Amino acid sequence: MKKPKKSLLNQFFKFSNLAIQMGVSIGLGAFLGIQLDAYFEKDLLFTIIFSLLAVFGALYQIIKEVTRLNK
Repeated sequence: MKKPKKSLLNQFFKFSNLAIQMGVSIGLGAFLGIQLDAYFEKDLLFTIIFSLLAVFGALYQIIKEVTRLNK
């Protein structure tokens, strides 16, 4: 009986960690984009590119984790 509760708790912590990782990676991508925009004097070009790359990378990690969970 305790095993399903522990398993659910582990899954909760695993997905909470994924949410934190997603936020950090998007934040770092946006920060890097802002810094590159300032250095190359562009208007939001690198910010958009690196933010989208971070979002797609985070989504890839989530999809990979969910498919591994189902196996």
